Amino acid sequence: MADYRQPLLPPRSEDIDDHEQRLVQKSAAAAEASFAVGAGDIQPIRSLGDFSREFLAESGRLWFLAGPAIFMCLCQYSLGAVTQVFAGQVGTLELAAVSVENSVIASFSSGTMLGMGSALETLCGQAYGAGQLDMLGVYLQRSWVILLATSLLLSLLYVFAGPFLLLIGQEASLSAAAGVFTIWMLPQLFAFALNFPMVKFLQAQSKMAAIAAIAAAALVLHVALSWVLTVEVGMGVAGLAVALNVSWWFIDVAQLAYVVSGRCGRAWSGFTWKAFTNLWGFVKLSLASAVMICLEVWYFMVLILFAGYLKDAEVAVDALSICMTIVGWTVTAAFGMNAAVSVRISNELGAAHPRTAKLALVVAVISSFMVGIALALLLILTRDHYPALFSNDLAVQRVVTKMTPLLALCIVLNNVQPVLSGVAVGAGWQAVVAYVNIASYYLFGIPLGLILGYKSDMGITGIWLGMMAGTAVQTLVLYWMIYKTNWNEEVTGIYYQFFVT
Repeated sequence: MADYRQPLLPPRSEDIDDHEQRLVQKSAAAAEASFAVGAGDIQPIRSLGDFSREFLAESGRLWFLAGPAIFMCLCQYSLGAVTQVFAGQVGTLELAAVSVENSVIASFSSGTMLGMGSALETLCGQAYGAGQLDMLGVYLQRSWVILLATSLLLSLLYVFAGPFLLLIGQEASLSAAAGVFTIWMLPQLFAFALNFPMVKFLQAQSKMAAIAAIAAAALVLHVALSWVLTVEVGMGVAGLAVALNVSWWFIDVAQLAYVVSGRCGRAWSGFTWKAFTNLWGFVKLSLASAVMICLEVWYFMVLILFAGYLKDAEVAVDALSICMTIVGWTVTAAFGMNAAVSVRISNELGAAHPRTAKLALVVAVISSFMVGIALALLLILTRDHYPALFSNDLAVQRVVTKMTPLLALCIVLNNVQPVLSGVAVGAGWQAVVAYVNIASYYLFGIPLGLILGYKSDMGITGIWLGMMAGTAVQTLVLYWMIYKTNWNEEVTGIYYQFFVT
């Protein structure tokens, strides 16, 4: 997969400023003399004993990163999920409105900016592994510039969300309610723009504990605010919007305070005008990252929209949104492992350790698969009880209970797929994976879901089956790509990116 003739951000004098050029030249002489693929890498694994020893060692390194990352993902995802839980107690229309905003508008926007922020995950991780710490702060600020500009464009979608939902065929009452709630959520959009780059910046340095602690504090704050504003004060969904906005901005302020406090060492040397230079090279990788991840996020968003066209749309949307919430909660382990394996892959490639990078991949896939099996079993055992936590509508509860076996299978599948995507981000393959996602999701999964859901009269069960089929195809293709990868070439590509002028 490597193409070191065209590195991600080529360190040539016409593409970077004088300071960056000096950084590269300062390291080049030593690198030319000492670079060797595999230097400092783990020894080749030749027996089961070798594998067991290295598996346990790598598991410790991965879970040191993945544990706090999983906890952070769980807390941040729970902000929206808690909002939906409180909305479900307000009313069916209110739950549907919050679900559409959370699953369609916010998912579209956060997916776009999370994808663009993943460029930082690749570059910061590889730069950290290559010892180019001075570049991390510059990369962070460039990502802020790009994502804030993107937020301004996406704000139009928030302002006109109601008419947009009505235009694409959603019910008038649902479109109006969701449109009002979406306008209230504009502050969250700009919070995304600051948050995602900071998370990637800190993850690249393995500073997971800090972001996990901040996310936990934000979740406690959010639950308390949601309870006070909706139950005690009686503000309804308006109170939920206030609570969600405050919680996200609390995360941003706390993370920024940590970044500028000096705890990041050379990685943060203050604000700089260099953030406004060499933006085009950064934008290109950001766009490739955005397309890759957005195609995945939008895939699930489209499912919610299609559910709005079924008979008894409110029940269908509510049931599907509950299933999506459950999937989101249960695969936070995979998202945490995604972040951990991305850091491990990018750091080890940057440090010229291809065998260690491959081992990190194997450990992450096995670990996530086992976690998925355990969570699926737990869901099946509680299938008669958990739907009541999300809605007091008996029709919605019956549909969710009926879909639990498919939901459990989906959880197992979706605990492996994000790990493979994390490998792609760590290695910088975003553009290639974007094409894979188009074919898997939009040329196969969605058409199959429409045929099963509408033509075969299977309803949301058919739509869900189509989603799972698309995810399965994408997972198999990613596995094949990784299996065929020459990891020595990947390491050589990183070497040319950071050390050869």
